Amino acid sequence: MADQTQSIAVILLNLGGPERLQDVEPFLYNLFSDRQIIRLGPAFLQKPIAWLIARRRAPKSRQCYALIGGGSPLKSLTRQQAAALEKELADAGPFQAEMAMRYWPPFAGETLGKLADRNISRIIALTLYPHYSKATTGSSLDDLRKAAASFPDFFDIAEIRDWPDQPDYVQCLADTILTGLRQWENDKVELVYSAHSLPVRFVQEGDPYLDDLKKTIAAVEKITNVTGTLCFQSRSGPVEWLAPSTPDTLEKLAGQGCKNVLMVPISFVSDHVETLYEIDIQYRELAEGLGMSLKRTSSLNIMPRFINGLANLVVAAARRKNWLK
Repeated sequence: MADQTQSIAVILLNLGGPERLQDVEPFLYNLFSDRQIIRLGPAFLQKPIAWLIARRRAPKSRQCYALIGGGSPLKSLTRQQAAALEKELADAGPFQAEMAMRYWPPFAGETLGKLADRNISRIIALTLYPHYSKATTGSSLDDLRKAAASFPDFFDIAEIRDWPDQPDYVQCLADTILTGLRQWENDKVELVYSAHSLPVRFVQEGDPYLDDLKKTIAAVEKITNVTGTLCFQSRSGPVEWLAPSTPDTLEKLAGQGCKNVLMVPISFVSDHVETLYEIDIQYRELAEGLGMSLKRTSSLNIMPRFINGLANLVVAAARRKNWLK
């Protein structure tokens, strides 16, 4: 029987983001250096090309971050989620919650080093991306495994790779949609699910991201009885991306006489630049220019039921490893 008093670390996996305007260029360099999500010429040129792209894009990106307070809130929000999750798990077992970001500190190696210093070897890696893609969860888990290899035979890692239809997550989304729709009282509203886009070739190669999104939407719509349109934001680079894009969808709706849009950031559980700038500023201005009113559902962040859902995922994973009764 496994020791069920030994501490278990939960590592929340997320993208990371620049905390200050001067962090934007090095953050972009880290992002574009990841050959797993974007291949920039032959392997030996990946980092030099990444440096050039980051330098070219940084000025525009800094302007976006300046409009949302001068940096990404993702690290702060993930820290709050970790604290709330640890509190939620207090009665379930000896859990400690940490975080590891993919493209900005704290990186996986730093987090694992802290846990090794505390002699905590049991790890539950919990992605904060509900929908699996090799570009997000896949890259983060690979990075975590590589970092763990620096501690030979020490860490035992359980991976929670996706949770598109986790009941508490689905209910939280449904609740935010129903609350959002009430803002217009009896006026007609079009529901738009906006997800982070992905290169089409990823899906063609078997990435389950699109299927996971559809699972979430189907589960949500069983509760709300409101049908929405799925579209995709945050494209970058000259490859074929999932369609339709969010701007194209807004233009199509306007052409059909739509006056009110409620947008659901379906693939994001925390506020960051994609919600606070792209949706709240860029797409809202686009909608207004097309004669429409656009509002957004609240991000889940540290909603109690959402945190409870994460806790349920963790407890189930710990029991599968026989770390809990």
